[in-house]
Amino acid sequence: MAKTDLKTASVLAFERKLDPSDALFSAGRWNERGNGDRWPTLGVREKSVRGTISNRLADKDQNNAAKLDASIQSPNLQTVDVATLPNDADTLRVRFTLRVLGGAGTPSACNNADYQQKLQSTVKQYVDQTGFAEPARRYAFNLANGRSLWRNRIGAEQIEVQVRYLKQGETAQVWTFNAHDFSLRDFVEKPAHAQAHLPALAAVIEQGLAGKDYVLLEVVAYARVGDGQGVYPSQELILDKGDKKGQKSKTLYTVGDIAAIHSQKIGNALRTIDTWYPHEEGTDIGPIAVEPYGSVTSQGKAYRQPKDKVDFYSLLDNWVLKDKAPDIGGQHYVMATLIRGGVFGEKD
Repeated sequence: MAKTDLKTASVLAFERKLDPSDALFSAGRWNERGNGDRWPTLGVREKSVRGTISNRLADKDQNNAAKLDASIQSPNLQTVDVATLPNDADTLRVRFTLRVLGGAGTPSACNNADYQQKLQSTVKQYVDQTGFAEPARRYAFNLANGRSLWRNRIGAEQIEVQVRYLKQGETAQVWTFNAHDFSLRDFVEKPAHAQAHLPALAAVIEQGLAGKDYVLLEVVAYARVGDGQGVYPSQELILDKGDKKGQKSKTLYTVGDIAAIHSQKIGNALRTIDTWYPHEEGTDIGPIAVEPYGSVTSQGKAYRQPKDKVDFYSLLDNWVLKDKAPDIGGQHYVMATLIRGGVFGEKD
């Protein structure tokens, strides 16, 4: 088939190759983290509070003192979920497992055999020339720096991350990291004392992505935040709130009765490795999560615009259909998006 006749498959899907579990919470004392497996799990409880009106007033009410006073007198009653450490525990323990799967770039569904053959040829060329070393190093970096703790990382006095490589249910290797030795802003190598174990962990992840070994990691993070301090599981998105007044205004995620972080949120933290997106000098916000359009929902912005031909679909089509390989950063980004997984078929 002539290259000009090749079209993107209308059905094209990829399974994710970094497969984390939910992250469960438990609590204990920092000096007793050697017995962390025996720490009691952490639950979620309800709290009812009386808030005050603090939202921005409409323009027509800016100078209406009587209306503001009337609003202030109306209590803002709320019932919310909260999660806190016990008063005799100063450390949060967060545990999840991570499977690293091979076959990156091989679609789980594709209705165009010629396109699949060309795609896999392109991926093989990348693997032969470059390999998964750089994405694997960045995934390992995000395990070491405790990014998966999200808000629980902020303000923690000490953070230790233990990564265990499991084989047939037994621990084959253990790496321990001080999360504060690793930046959240870049992936620049640190002094030897901070980087001693990182290359070994990255090599294991690379082996998993290349399909050369079965890789299952257990990740346990300890964050010393203080006795009785609040911690932050994922918040649930309640789509159907109904019409009943006085409903809970914040619902936290639990697995059984254990506070937890969504596996999707853990995955987002691990794939926050995209520093190859276009940005002007002085406007660098650090790495963003690998997404087809470079979307950052907290900012309401997409950093990879199709009009600039730097989004995933533009780069992939140029690479596969037109044999125009992007620069090395663009190649890493495209492969990281395939590792992320998703449905990428051409619209009919």
